[in-house]
Amino acid sequence: MATTAAEEIQVGERVVRVSSPDKPYFPQRGLTKLDVVRYFLAVGDGILRALRDRPTMLERWPRGVFEGAKIGTRQDNRGDAFYQKRLPVGAPDWVRTAHITFPSGRTADEVAPSELAVVIWAANLGTLRFHPWPVSAADVEHPDQLRIDLDPMPGVGFEQVVPVAHEVRAFLDELGLVGYPKTTGGRGLHVYLSIEPRWSFGECRRAVLALGRQMQRRRPDLVTTTWWREQRDRPVFVDYNQMARDHTMTSAYSIRPTSAALVSAPLDWSELDDARPEDFDVVGMPARFAGRGDPHAGLDERRFSLEPLLELADRDGLEAPPER
Repeated sequence: MATTAAEEIQVGERVVRVSSPDKPYFPQRGLTKLDVVRYFLAVGDGILRALRDRPTMLERWPRGVFEGAKIGTRQDNRGDAFYQKRLPVGAPDWVRTAHITFPSGRTADEVAPSELAVVIWAANLGTLRFHPWPVSAADVEHPDQLRIDLDPMPGVGFEQVVPVAHEVRAFLDELGLVGYPKTTGGRGLHVYLSIEPRWSFGECRRAVLALGRQMQRRRPDLVTTTWWREQRDRPVFVDYNQMARDHTMTSAYSIRPTSAALVSAPLDWSELDDARPEDFDVVGMPARFAGRGDPHAGLDERRFSLEPLLELADRDGLEAPPER
């Protein structure tokens, strides 16, 4: 099979080279690498808003997504895809980084996208999912986003997660806080909240645990905060450990590496009852974005205090977990 010539794409002030543009990336959908690049261009304002100046791990699928493909792990690095935590060798000099410290004490310079060209450059490397930290490059020790992960147990449908998300919203409203929901590309939901960068990762995790315990009281039929999976007896887990250092969540507009090419879709709360994860994919999202813009456009306009949730944590006697 002949190799297709590379394409050069103008992205802002940069020219980004896309090699093997016709390489199949989602063969069951007939989508190529160039289709993925064009998707990220179409939702550019949205994905850059989600990633801008944040240390970001790249989830790279350079061979595309095919039946039987798997991602490498620390235990088995022979996968077809891999996580890139450090700046790749040969990156252009305009790709900025943030210096971060992992729980082990080791450090790294991680990609911190400052312009859409960085997203397109990463897409050319096979990046489908972007995993940004909840911090900015200017202050990597104090999160400026609180991220609430509503994680369904195996066999639990999206429709059981939705009422939990509504309960989260109602509780945040009572505290004077504003959250923004998005699909994960799977059966779960994320709710993001912009906060003042004043608290540690441990305090942020403690705040989400306090919120999770409150959800458990309000919806004991649906919610658990039990950490050990085999001990969970309710369908939706509030995963507070996603606020731990070096734990990241898939960004808005990232592509889930499955045959359907679903994407993580920001939503308005008014859409939640009618939305389904399968409604949002690489093919349909550009038209949605062009027609209605980014539902998370206001996420960073106002930063909130974490004190209401930390006061609740104090009342519940929850201790801050260790940072490392």
